[in-house]
Amino acid sequence: MSTSPQTEPAPKPGWLSRVAYHAGTTATRELLVLCSLTALLLFYGLVPLRVGHLQISRPEMGLVGADEPRYAQIAAEMLEAHSQGCHAVHARVIPRSLRAADLRSSAKCLEAGFVTPILYGHPWLEKPALYYWRTMSFFKEFGMYDWVARLPSSTGAFAMVFLIFLHMRRFRPGGHLDAALITASAIAIVAFARGASTDMQLAAPFAIGMLGWYAWYETGKKFWLFDLYFFGALAVLAKGPVAIFLGGSIIILFVGLRREWQVLRRMFWWPGLLLFLVLVLPWYIAVQLRNPNFWHFFLFEQNLERFASNRYQHHQNPFFYVLVLLVALMPWTVISLRALWDAFQTARAEWRVRYLPSRYLGHPRPGDAFPEFLVLWAVFPILFFSFSGSKLPGYILPAIPPITILTGDYIFRARRRPTSMPTVIAHGVTAGAMAFVLMLSPQYMIFQKLVPPARTIALTAGIAAIFALTIVFTVRRFGLRYLRSATLVPVVAMLFWLLHTNGWLLDANYSARPLAQEIARRAPGVNLLVTHHIRRDMDYGLCFYRQQPLRHYLPQPSVTEKQWVITGIPNEEHILVLREDDLQALPKLLSNRTYEPLLINEWQGLAVYRVGPLK
Repeated sequence: MSTSPQTEPAPKPGWLSRVAYHAGTTATRELLVLCSLTALLLFYGLVPLRVGHLQISRPEMGLVGADEPRYAQIAAEMLEAHSQGCHAVHARVIPRSLRAADLRSSAKCLEAGFVTPILYGHPWLEKPALYYWRTMSFFKEFGMYDWVARLPSSTGAFAMVFLIFLHMRRFRPGGHLDAALITASAIAIVAFARGASTDMQLAAPFAIGMLGWYAWYETGKKFWLFDLYFFGALAVLAKGPVAIFLGGSIIILFVGLRREWQVLRRMFWWPGLLLFLVLVLPWYIAVQLRNPNFWHFFLFEQNLERFASNRYQHHQNPFFYVLVLLVALMPWTVISLRALWDAFQTARAEWRVRYLPSRYLGHPRPGDAFPEFLVLWAVFPILFFSFSGSKLPGYILPAIPPITILTGDYIFRARRRPTSMPTVIAHGVTAGAMAFVLMLSPQYMIFQKLVPPARTIALTAGIAAIFALTIVFTVRRFGLRYLRSATLVPVVAMLFWLLHTNGWLLDANYSARPLAQEIARRAPGVNLLVTHHIRRDMDYGLCFYRQQPLRHYLPQPSVTEKQWVITGIPNEEHILVLREDDLQALPKLLSNRTYEPLLINEWQGLAVYRVGPLK
C-alpha cells in the first residue's frame, strides 16, 4: 500500500525575521523612515544643527524675493509692539491671578501687536495674520533670525505630511508611506516649505481639513468634522475667504455629482461651526474696528480685484498652471499624471454607473468615492486660478497634496499588476532630467550662460543617466515597492548638491544677506541706508537685515510701493546702494556731497557708496 508523500513543514522564521516583520515593529520602522526623511527634505539647509564640532546643517540661503523679507519684517515689528504693550501694563499673556485687574492687563498684553500687521510702523493689510502670529512665536523662542521666519512653513508642511501618512494608514493602508514621502519630496512642497510666505499656511491646513471632511463622509463619525472646521479656520486666517470658496466648491461638486445633497445639511455640525467662528471672527472684527478700510482693501482689492485684473503685474497665459504643475510634481510628474488619469477613469466609471445604471448591469464597478474626491480637489484649484488675471505659482499649492496622495495609492495598487515598463522608463528619464537641470544651475549662476561647456554637459548628463538607469533597473529587478527608495536617492543628492555644496551661490545670487553683512563689516558706524532704483527684493531684503524702513533717493511709482516710503537724499552720512548701470547719475544726484565707493556686488550688479554728510 503506497502512502502519499507528506509535505515537509516550512521552517520557522528566525527571531530576527519575526521581529523585523512584526506589525508593531513595521509601524515603528515606517514612522522612523517617515520622520527622518521628511525632516531631511524639509529642514536640511534651513535650520542650524551642530553635533560637537560637526556642522550637520546650517541656514544656507538668506531671505529671497520681496515677500520673504517683508513678511519677516512685519512679524518682527508686531513682536516688538507686543513686547512694548505687555511692558506698558506690566503683564504677561497668562494672568498672574484671576482678579479683574490682572485679567484686563493680560487681555491688553495679548491684544498688543496681535491685531494689525505693521510694516515700517504702518498697517499692512494685504494678508491675514496667521503667518505673522506663528513667526512671532518662533522669533520669541529662537531669536530674530532669517531662518526662523521660514519655520512656520516648514513645520506646517511637516504636519501635513505626517497627517497624510496617518490618514492613509487609517483609511487606505498600503500606500500610506508612499503617499506621505511623495508629498514631502515633490519640488513644490520642498520649495514652499522653505519659504517665509503665506502659501504653505493655506495649503497645509486646507489639506488636513479636506482629508478630515472625507473621513467624516466615509465613516459618518462627527469627530472627523473637527479637522474640517478647525483647520479650515486656520486656512481662513492664513489667506482669507478663498479657503472657504475652494473647499466649499470642491465639496459641492463632489456631492452634486454623487447626487447626495443631504450631505451638505449633515456636515453642518454646530460645535464645529462654533469653533470655526470663535477662531476666525475675533481677529477679523478687531482688525476692521482698528482699520475701517480693511474689508474694502482686503476683500475687494486684494482678493476680487487681484483675481479679475492684472493690477499687481502677475499676468500669465491661460496654460501657465499646466507648466507649473509639471514642474511642481517633479520628480514624480509622470507617475503622478498616470495616477491622476487612473483616478479620473475610476471616477468616470462611477459617474456612468450612477447616471446610466442599466448599461452596466453585471459589470463590476469601483465603488470607491475617494479617487473621485481627490480628482475634484486636484483639478478645481488649477481650473479656477487659470481664469485669474493675476497668477503666481503658489496659488495652486493646495492642488498638490491630492495628486501626491493619488500617486502613493496608485503605486501600491500597481504592485499587484505587471509593471508597466514604459511608465517606469519615462519616470526614470524625468527624474534624471530634473537632476540634470539642477546640477547645471550653479554653472548658470556663476557664468550667466544658458549653454555651459561641453565637458560639463557631458559629465552632468552621465550622472543624470546613472540616476535614471538606477531607477529603471531597480524597479525591473525588485518591483514597484522599491520605486520610492530609488527615486528619493537623486532627490536627496540634489538637495545636498544645491544647499551644502552650492548654497553660497544661491545666497550670493538671490539674497540680500551677503551684501548686508559686507556693508556692516566695511562701514560699521553708518546705520542709515538708502537705495536708488534697485530691485524690490533687494530693497526689502536690505531693510530687513539692517532693521530700517524703506528709503529711496527718488519716488518710485508702483502699485506695490506705498506712499509711506521715505524719499529724498538725507542730510546725514549714509550708505547708498544703486545699480552699476546708474553710476553715471551720481554726479547729478550728489552734486554738493562727497561720496566714495565702498564695494561692488558683481553677483547682483550693485554698487555701494558711502555718502558724507551735507556741509
